[in-house]
Amino acid sequence: MKKIHSKIDKNNKVISIRGLKKAFDDFEVLKGVDLDLFQGENLVVLGRSGTGKSVLIKIIAGLLKADEGYINVLGSDIMKIMPKELDELRLKLGFSFQNSALYDSMTVRENLEFPLIRHVKNITRKEIDSRIEETLDAIGLSQTINQMPSELSGGQRKRIGIGRTLILNPEIMLYDEPTAGLDPITSMDINNLINEVQERYNTSSIIITHDLTCAKSVGDRLVMLLDGQFQYQGTFEEVFEKNDERVKLFYNYNFIE
Repeated sequence: MKKIHSKIDKNNKVISIRGLKKAFDDFEVLKGVDLDLFQGENLVVLGRSGTGKSVLIKIIAGLLKADEGYINVLGSDIMKIMPKELDELRLKLGFSFQNSALYDSMTVRENLEFPLIRHVKNITRKEIDSRIEETLDAIGLSQTINQMPSELSGGQRKRIGIGRTLILNPEIMLYDEPTAGLDPITSMDINNLINEVQERYNTSSIIITHDLTCAKSVGDRLVMLLDGQFQYQGTFEEVFEKNDERVKLFYNYNFIE
């Protein structure tokens, strides 16, 4: 599926970050990060392993606390928000974990209905079944509804993980290394799904990856994390035309035809 650039509202920042710092003991991971995510945008965050990409989205989701900085997500200041408000905000964020994070003892149906039962008040059995069917149709896996995670391929588990996130209709999707550990064909399917989710659900997304095929396939805009800060941003071509040895090494390591 060729990337279709969605309507991006650059007057509407759904995430705004300024001066974000995070250190672990004496190791400073993020050294004053500035970042905006616009409504309807797929933003790819690139960087080598250990550069703080996953730390960034965990801070956005309130799973980690920043040391310094301003982080506004959907109008809420993450640094000042109360725990109850943070829980409510998280329901508007879809977090797709690298390992899919499915419950092995539950069928696909049960994995998908779990967040609905837990978070949606007064939902009926009919509404639950309808949401599950719609979500499985959206991710192309209706036939797996009664299967266990152990019976699914890695790509199918990844899609079900994304589906379980989508079932609550989040406004923002956070993808952590969505193609990690997948073969090239399956990775292409996941890239296509990320674009389809953007179009179908009108989501704004941050995609953390070091996979340049993924970055090129899904990104409306790319930002590159180098030495704890975003050094470059733009389209795929704009970022990788930079005459910076660190960028060239990153490109050559991935090797895209």
